[in-house]
Amino acid sequence: MRNNLVRNLCIVALSFVIFLSPTVGDGIQKAEAAPSFAYGADIGWMKQLEDEGVRWVDDNGQPEDPLQILKDHGINSVRLRVFVDPPSDYYWNKDGTTWTMLGYSDKAGVLAAAQRANDMGMSIMVDFHYSDVFADPGHQIKPSAWSNYNNNQLQTAVYNHTYDVMNELRNNGITPDWVQVGNEINSGIMLPNGSTDNFNALTAFLNEGYDAVKDVSPSSKVVTHLAHGDDNSLFRWWFDNFFNNGGKTDVIGVSFYPYWEGQPYWELTDDLSYNLNDMASRYNKEVMVVEVGGDESNPKDTYWTIYDTINVVKAVPNGMGTGVFYWEPEGHSSVLPDGYLVGATREVAPNVLQYTTAIDAFSDASSDGDSSGGTGGTNLVINAGFESDADTQNPTGWTTWSNSNNDANYTEAGGYTGDYRLAHWKNSAYQLSTYQLKTGLTNGLYTMKAWVKSSGGFNTSQMYVKNFGGSEKNSAIPVTNSWTQITITDINVTNGQAEIGFWTDANAGNWINVDDVEFYKN
Repeated sequence: MRNNLVRNLCIVALSFVIFLSPTVGDGIQKAEAAPSFAYGADIGWMKQLEDEGVRWVDDNGQPEDPLQILKDHGINSVRLRVFVDPPSDYYWNKDGTTWTMLGYSDKAGVLAAAQRANDMGMSIMVDFHYSDVFADPGHQIKPSAWSNYNNNQLQTAVYNHTYDVMNELRNNGITPDWVQVGNEINSGIMLPNGSTDNFNALTAFLNEGYDAVKDVSPSSKVVTHLAHGDDNSLFRWWFDNFFNNGGKTDVIGVSFYPYWEGQPYWELTDDLSYNLNDMASRYNKEVMVVEVGGDESNPKDTYWTIYDTINVVKAVPNGMGTGVFYWEPEGHSSVLPDGYLVGATREVAPNVLQYTTAIDAFSDASSDGDSSGGTGGTNLVINAGFESDADTQNPTGWTTWSNSNNDANYTEAGGYTGDYRLAHWKNSAYQLSTYQLKTGLTNGLYTMKAWVKSSGGFNTSQMYVKNFGGSEKNSAIPVTNSWTQITITDINVTNGQAEIGFWTDANAGNWINVDDVEFYKN
């Protein structure tokens, strides 16, 4: 264990400083209150790219501060990584020569970035990697200076390093709202000493980081962060062991990268929702997605990855879902040292980047409805406005059942809002259902709405909700060539799930159009 006398002296000194600290207006910056929901971006590469000559333009093609552009698109929080002693030759450019680190992810670099964000009124998350380089599930490398430490020495080192960085921030008027103790620590930290093979030792290390944060900044919430946020069995195993060994944390953070999982986002968001809801209820902890990302070359899917992730987190019961951070939206593969493909910009000229429409998801989702004008609570429908696809038989996020090879189901131009709508039509008789199964729901009353048109002539044509623990509820789609909103109310979910959809039993040439679907908890 570290020297308790040193620790006690630090606490006494901190208390004395707090007692004597001048009030706002006497030279100390007032920290902004944490937002009710963090619309966040990790910007660890931003200053390095600027120093390498990269520039950004706004939506109108005018030069602008890249952080200001993010703020203008709804970003209210930033995330900043910190290494112990980052080597100067850690980054490489495309020609194989080295770039100097210049402290971008050391204490000085984190302080400079935090001051920049703080000056813009943004909230701050600090992410301790406890390594000299990036830490992730496959790389949890002890800092070089700590390589020969035993477990007691490592506990002291974790505490002192965490305290030192936090104290430097505090002395400069910065109070992080969140502090990660470890980054994607599925396998542990500082291997092999902090491996999950020995949760007792791992938990002791993490608790030292927790204590250091609280000793400097009691209001900062400590985040414990794992990758693969859609894997509930992994999270239950990890956090059961952590808490059984006396682990301390305030927030459970997850990474959610459908791109790296090799699956479309809509196939994983229900699993993410289930896991976050379970973590919040099982351990009574807030939950956040502290890393999310999508393909830079597909801004439409990346938009919906962000947007639907935000809605999933917001839907966690009792306000326990508190934020989503995009990992490095300012980057682009053409300028990043490792060709990273999961930024949210496009290169409009050599070394000139412009954010794609992907980041519009933050400002759109902050309206607490869907981006196509939803009027209820947080909309749980994926691709609610059918804008993810142009002219497809298989709308993103939706499942089709048909007795006619699915060719009566498609998206087409002419939405109620936006560019596209869902259509059911065929020149021969058909039966067809387009639906989503929502799982991980909080039991309670829900509402479903949609804007519709119809030719009439159907045997049956309706919007429906079923498999929610009660009898199916439906609303007939009216015969009209004008967009009309229909609603199903008092959907009492008692089993944590519901299937929502549109069913047609049609004669030849019958058609319906659907747009801007909503399903939300009252």
